[in-house]
Amino acid sequence: MKEGAVQPECNIGTLGHVDNGKSTLVQAITGVWTARHSEELKRGITIRIGYADAAFYKCPACPPPSCYTTSERCPICGSETKFLRMVSFVDCPGHHSLMVTMLSGAALMDGAFFVIAADAKCPQAQDREHLMAAQIAGIDKIVIVQNKVDIISRERALENYREIKEFVKGTVAEDAPIIPVSAQHKLNVEALIESAEERIPTPQRDVNAPPRMYILRSFDVNKPGTKAEGLVGGVIGGSIVQGVFRVDDEIEIKPGIKVEKKGAAHYEPLLTTIRTLQVAGRYVQEAKPGGLVGMGTALDPSLTKSDGLVGNVVGKVGELPEASDRLVLEV
Repeated sequence: MKEGAVQPECNIGTLGHVDNGKSTLVQAITGVWTARHSEELKRGITIRIGYADAAFYKCPACPPPSCYTTSERCPICGSETKFLRMVSFVDCPGHHSLMVTMLSGAALMDGAFFVIAADAKCPQAQDREHLMAAQIAGIDKIVIVQNKVDIISRERALENYREIKEFVKGTVAEDAPIIPVSAQHKLNVEALIESAEERIPTPQRDVNAPPRMYILRSFDVNKPGTKAEGLVGGVIGGSIVQGVFRVDDEIEIKPGIKVEKKGAAHYEPLLTTIRTLQVAGRYVQEAKPGGLVGMGTALDPSLTKSDGLVGNVVGKVGELPEASDRLVLEV
C-alpha cells in the first residue's frame, strides 16, 4: 500500500532534552528532516514544531523485531511486507526557552518517544520538564529511546539504563520499554517500530461529533513578488480530534485574533471557508481525525504567516464553545 493512500491515524510526539537526537530519530524513521526553518538549520536545534509521516509495515517471513520496517519490501529478505498503519510524528523542541512551543505539540500527542542521550547524565533539565508535561497532558503511552549507544561503552550504556529507570520511577513512564538505538546510523529502528505498535495504539475517534481541529502551525505559502491574481489564502496545519472536515465547509477559528478597542484587548473569532485539504502529502476532499492535516483557507495570508494562529481551535460555524479570558482556580 502506498503511503499516500491512507490518512495517518495516530500522532507520536518526541520528548526530551535539547540535542538528545529527537529530530535525527524522526528522520531515521520517516526520511524527513523536520527542522526546516532557516534559524533551525543555522543553530542546529528545533525551534518550531516539526512534523513528518511514516508508514509502518511488517514482513511475514522474518522474526520480530527484524520484521518491522517502513518499506514495502523487507530490507532483509526481500519479501513483500504487510501494511500496518500510517502515523504522524510531532517533533517538539527541547530547549528550555521553547517549552511553550513544546506544550502546544503535547496537546496533540496520542503517545510519545521519550528520547534520552546515553552519552550524558540522565536526567538533563528538559528531560524533567518534558516528563512533567507528559504527565500533565495525560500522555501515558510512552516508549523510552536510549539514543547514541553507538558512541559509548557497554558499561556506560548499562549505567545510563539504571539512571533512566531511577528517573522514571513513580511516573507515567515507569513501565515504559527502554529501546537502545543509534538514530544517526538507524540502528534498532525496527525494535522501536515494534514497541510503537505494542505500546501506542490508535485511539478511538468520534467521526460523528462536531468537527474540531487544534492548530499547530500556520503559514503564508505565497512567495515574495507573487502577483495579486496568483495569491492563495492562508494555510493552517494541525490535528483533527473529532468529526470530519470537508472542502468548502464554512469554519470558525477561536479565540481568533487579538483586537484592541478603547485601550482594552479582546479576541475576535475568524470566519472563513476551507479551500483545500491535504493529508500525507496529497489533496483530499475530506479529512478525518488522526495524523496531521493541512487546511488551505480563504483567510488573508497575513493572519496565518509565521505561526500567527497557533493555539487556536477550528470548528464549524456556531459549533465551538465561547472563548473565555478568565480562569478561576481553587487551590
